Amino acid sequence: MKWSFQSAEDLIAALRDGAVTSVELTGEAIARIERDDKTINAICVPDFDRARAAAQNADRARAGGEDRPLLGVPVTVKESYDIAGLPTTWGMPPHRSFMPAEDALQVSRLKAAGAVVLGKTNVPLGLQDIQSFNEIYGTTTNPWDHGRTAGGSSGGSAAALASGFGALSIGSDIAGSLRTPAHFCGVYAHKPTLGLAPHRGMVPPSEPALPTDLDLAVVGPMARTARDLALLLDVMAGPDPLTFGVAHRLALPPARHERLGDFRVLVLDEHPLIGTGSAVRAGVNRVTAALIDGGARVARHSPLLPDLTEAATLYMQLLISGSVARFPIESHEQLTTRAAGLSADEQNLDAVRLRAMVFSHRDWIVANNRREVHRHGWRQLFAEFDAVVCPITPTPAFPHDHRPNPMERRIDIDGVEYPYFDQLVWAGLATMPGLPATAIPAGRTPEGLPVGVQLIGPMFEDRTPLRLAELLEQRIGGFQAPK
Repeated sequence: MKWSFQSAEDLIAALRDGAVTSVELTGEAIARIERDDKTINAICVPDFDRARAAAQNADRARAGGEDRPLLGVPVTVKESYDIAGLPTTWGMPPHRSFMPAEDALQVSRLKAAGAVVLGKTNVPLGLQDIQSFNEIYGTTTNPWDHGRTAGGSSGGSAAALASGFGALSIGSDIAGSLRTPAHFCGVYAHKPTLGLAPHRGMVPPSEPALPTDLDLAVVGPMARTARDLALLLDVMAGPDPLTFGVAHRLALPPARHERLGDFRVLVLDEHPLIGTGSAVRAGVNRVTAALIDGGARVARHSPLLPDLTEAATLYMQLLISGSVARFPIESHEQLTTRAAGLSADEQNLDAVRLRAMVFSHRDWIVANNRREVHRHGWRQLFAEFDAVVCPITPTPAFPHDHRPNPMERRIDIDGVEYPYFDQLVWAGLATMPGLPATAIPAGRTPEGLPVGVQLIGPMFEDRTPLRLAELLEQRIGGFQAPK
């Protein structure tokens, strides 16, 4: 199977040169899925018959002189995107038979670019976990260690890429759902600037596919190289034609620099609310050494950095209040009683999350106003720096933990236990203000598990962290296939 781990860029070159056909690429990808996915369980909804037909159409189109951006390239799509003729469940058993009538906007863009959709990838229940398992489709395992999670909520997509099941995938991110699986599986992902890529049709099953703007949430690309991320982002980005697209056209600025030596980078590896595991710290240090060796200006501290404790608090307030509004987990009265039982001096993140579950509209406005202050702080920081390097989560992929109540789960960081959802604070650093962030591989642990870091960039300057990711890939290497 000679093509399975090639980049999309290389596949496109081979297709253009006539070295391979889309039918051959698609057939090889399907054969690999049928051989290996019984263990990984990344592709929860295969669509092989239509993929073969799409590959034939792609070859005919190319023979007729067409040359679209992804013409003939096999890809996968996160289960949460609507695809006409396939179920969209978000892992929720009551919706196991829901079948949307039309494709999500991003699926339409993939197909218009000529991509061949192999099928849909697994997710957690309601996309609400850092792991990818549900009652309908089961558990997605990490290709590097089947006893560990592939991450969530785009875990199926990351595992598919690491396993050679297609060259590209599209996912979504509100709590690290693109970046965490990439970090756990050793691949690349990009969380775009909030609002850059529209998500119409990436909605819970049976909800109307309207062109609404969701707070914090984005859709974005996943790949095995940094250049492939940029290639797929160009397909995904741009306003929804039903709203801003009526009057607006996208014109992303170029990367701030082309040479590694011209970048100014702030490196962070400590957070006041959670420890950083030694394996992740080693990944950050490896990237830092590559930056310094390449001549970049690197700093470890800056008075311009917005307060990390308040940033994490605001993120949890905005995330949880929005999530509870969409997926109520208890009655409002029960939650109000529990929150009222907290003492005033309880300010840990568990308490922050509980209070956020009963936020009033006024409470949300106060938090949102503070977010704007943080956004201004980031603008000031990015006048002095081009990117921030920091962890995605404090640890590599952890063992499967399927306890029904996630509040009972703990994350072990070098022998110290923390509440399970506290590990989201690093992902929230970029999410809360809506900044772009690129997840890149940064080596492996002595046990062979992948470790990644994120490169956070200025708002709507997505090409800057993407270019930095490409330059670092050239220095420290990138994706390596599991043995």
